[in-house]
Amino acid sequence: MSHTVDIPQALKDSLRKFRFRRSKGSSALVVKINKAQLIMEEAELLDDITIEELAEELPENSPRYVVLSYELKHKDGRVSYPLALIDWKPISSEIGMLTLHASALLDFQSAADVSKVIEMRDGPEGLTTEVIDAKLLG
Repeated sequence: MSHTVDIPQALKDSLRKFRFRRSKGSSALVVKINKAQLIMEEAELLDDITIEELAEELPENSPRYVVLSYELKHKDGRVSYPLALIDWKPISSEIGMLTLHASALLDFQSAADVSKVIEMRDGPEGLTTEVIDAKLLG
């Protein structure tokens, strides 16, 4: 099968390590596409971060895949740490990058082994704790 964008083994290893780590709070692994080489690259790892802080860290003009380990507080008092994929694609992004990003989403989702995908097009103001809670609890 042909792939638009390659996922290097080093990134797959980082995804696996991120998936099985133990930490309190929310963390995010941010991945970008290198358009010149057509490969995915780890942009940054953010530990113990709030959703609002994450929103400020993400670029306003470039799509990203964000694997989020989220501290989810349930109504009955339980706390869980589900993994979710935030498909960050601000509307101000270059059309070519959005197309490339969209074409590689399913491959990345499979490599990250994450079933819940949250699409974010509204930029930092759309990425809030309330939105993430609603998507993960609903």
